[in-house]
Amino acid sequence: MRSSISLGSIGGVRIGLNWSVLVIVAILVFGLALGSFPLAYPGYPTVVYLLAGLVAAVLFLGSLLAHEVAHAMVARHHGIEVAGITLWLLGGVAQLRGEPRTPGADLRIAGVGPLVSLLAGVFFGILALLSGTFGAPLLITGLFAYLGGVNVLLAVFNMIPAAPLDGGRVLRAFLWLRWGDRSRAAVAAARAGRGFGYALIALGLLLLVTGIGFQGLWLALIGLFLVNAASAEEQHVTMGTALHGIRVGDVMSDQLVVASPEETVDQLIDRAVLRHRLSTYPLIGPGGHFAGLVTLNRVRATAPETRATTPLREIACPAEEVPVAREDEPLVDLLPRMSGCADGRAVVLDPDGRLIGLITPSDISRIMQTAGLRAAAPYASRRGADLAPPYTDPAGPADQPVEPRPTSNRSS
Repeated sequence: MRSSISLGSIGGVRIGLNWSVLVIVAILVFGLALGSFPLAYPGYPTVVYLLAGLVAAVLFLGSLLAHEVAHAMVARHHGIEVAGITLWLLGGVAQLRGEPRTPGADLRIAGVGPLVSLLAGVFFGILALLSGTFGAPLLITGLFAYLGGVNVLLAVFNMIPAAPLDGGRVLRAFLWLRWGDRSRAAVAAARAGRGFGYALIALGLLLLVTGIGFQGLWLALIGLFLVNAASAEEQHVTMGTALHGIRVGDVMSDQLVVASPEETVDQLIDRAVLRHRLSTYPLIGPGGHFAGLVTLNRVRATAPETRATTPLREIACPAEEVPVAREDEPLVDLLPRMSGCADGRAVVLDPDGRLIGLITPSDISRIMQTAGLRAAAPYASRRGADLAPPYTDPAGPADQPVEPRPTSNRSS
C-alpha cells in the first residue's frame, strides 16, 4: 500500500496517507454529521454537526495511527526494520521488513495493536463520562462515546483469529509455539483468514439482497480484502519455505552493465540495450556509488523524440526508492521489499555503499524453479538469471569493457 501524502515520521518511522483514506473521512463526517449525531443529539446547527463529524474522523484516524505505531515500535524493539506506516481505506498498515524470530516476539508485535485500540477506547470512554459529569454539551459527550465504542470494536475485530488480522498473527504465534513449525502455523492462520473473508463476503451479499445495502457492500469489500491478503500471505509463506537458507549473495547477478546518470537514453540504447539481453541498468555516480536504477520499461516509456537529450537520471528510479539488500541477508527477508518504482528489482550494496550485485524477477523465478533440486545447503556458487558481460565503462567506448572489482571471496 503506497502513501500519497507524507505526514512526516514518528520515532524514525515514516507516516503517510493513501488517497483512499479520504473515503473513510467522507463516510465518517457525513455519516455522523447528517445521520447519527442529529438523530441522537438534536437541536444543533448543521455546521456544528459537520465540525463534530470532522473532529471524530480526525481522532479516529489518530487512533488507527496509534494502533499501527504500536506495532512498529514493538517490531523495531525485536530487531525488525519498519519501512513505514500507511493509513488507507480499510485502516492502517505497518510495513515490516522481516519476520519475528520467536513465537513470543510474534505474539507481542501482533497483540500490542489491539491492546492500544482497547486502551484508546477506555480513554475516550472516560472522557465521555467526565464530560457528562461536568455538564458538557451532549454532542461532545456523544462524540467521545462514539470514539470509545469504535475503538473497542476495532480491538475486538482485529483479534478475530484470521490472518492478516492481528488475531491471525496471535493464532500463528500460538500454533508456532505448539507445533514448533512457523511455516505450518502461518499457513493455518492464512487459511483461517481466507475462510473468514469468504464468510464476510457471503454475509455482505446476504445483506445486499435483503435491502441493507451499504453495510452489506462494506462487509463484502472487507471480506474480499481479507481473502486476497490471506491468499498472498499463504503464497509468501510457501515461497519462504522453498527459499529457506538461501542468501541474497547466492542468487544475485554480479556481472552487470552499468551506466552514468548523465548518459542519455539513446546512448544507453546504442551501447547496451541492443547489445545485451538485460532489462536492468544500475546508474553509478561520482565516486562509484549507486545513483539510481533504469529498467527497460522506463526506457520504452521515454518518448522517442526526447531520447537523444534525456539523461538517464531523469527517467531512473531514485536510489533512495530502490530496495537495498546485503549480500549475506536471507532472500526471504528481501522479497517483501521488492516493489515500487524499481519494477521488482533490488540492488545489493557493500558496507561502503558500492554496487556489488542485482536481484531481478528472473533471478527469483530461476531460484524458485530450481529450489526443489538443491541439497540441504544453499547454492555454493554465484547464480542469477539476469547475467551480463563484465562491467562496461559508461564514459568509454561501448565495446571496451573494464575488469569488475572483486565482490566476494566465494568460489565460482
